[in-house]
Amino acid sequence: MTNVERGALIPPLERRIEVADMVAYAGATWDWHRMHYDMAYIESAGFTAPIVDGQMLGALMAECVQDWLGPDARLTTLGFRFLTPVEAGSVVRCDGVVESVETAKIQCSLTVHILGSNGVVVGTAASGHAEAKIP
Repeated sequence: MTNVERGALIPPLERRIEVADMVAYAGATWDWHRMHYDMAYIESAGFTAPIVDGQMLGALMAECVQDWLGPDARLTTLGFRFLTPVEAGSVVRCDGVVESVETAKIQCSLTVHILGSNGVVVGTAASGHAEAKIP
């Protein structure tokens, strides 16, 4: 990646997160919280569908930055906070902006939005920041 400047927009990454994706992620991370699969439990908590594991949103942020910077860059720090639960079947979009550029290092802010059926943002699922070493 060349010519990374402060204020540069990180290309968005969109993903529909289905139950099958959640099961694969749960298997990989050993996170089997009932909120992700047990409909009786989910409904008792006031939801109508399984809730996406919040760590999947962090993984999406990491993928967004790494895809943009390319294979020679290394994500060194990622921090984020959850803002709104995301239900299975939702489409989310991660995007960001470069906040600072130093020698071989960038810092950026990231946001994961929930998209409605028409592609319009209906909520913000998570916000965060990342730091990466760049070649």
